[in-house]
Amino acid sequence: MYWWGPFVLIAAFIGMEFVAWLAHKYLMHGSMWFFHEDHHKVNGELFEKNDVFFLIFAIPSWLCIMLGMMYDFYVPVWIGYGIAVYGIAYFLVHDVFIHQRFKWVKQIEHPYFTAIRKAHKIHHKHTSKEEGECFGMLLFPMKYYKEAKKYHFNKSAKA
Repeated sequence: MYWWGPFVLIAAFIGMEFVAWLAHKYLMHGSMWFFHEDHHKVNGELFEKNDVFFLIFAIPSWLCIMLGMMYDFYVPVWIGYGIAVYGIAYFLVHDVFIHQRFKWVKQIEHPYFTAIRKAHKIHHKHTSKEEGECFGMLLFPMKYYKEAKKYHFNKSAKA
């Protein structure tokens, strides 16, 4: 029927990493710092003001799906699905895996996941909105992957 739909979904998912990077660097660490600030401070609460960004990204997803379905135009529907899948990945990678807000996964022994955690830890070493680095979730500077790969290689060589 619409064989191209999954390709649009994948493109939207990949595009969301760049949208999220831009939003994180220029909005969350800019004019919307008020909402993001508590995310950079350990408070032990289950919910943070930062969680408002879930809605900011969920609304376009919902609108694309709803309006695309209403007007029988499926490109935005697949874009909405791509945004939603990125949101699920964000929840699982960022909230569950990195920050352990839900204790479902302890550690994944793979260089890519080690590098994700390291890049995010580097991001969180800055507690103010200035001087940030590593604003992405799934993409990060290659130096963290190389370090993680070396770490895992040395770890397996010792075993």
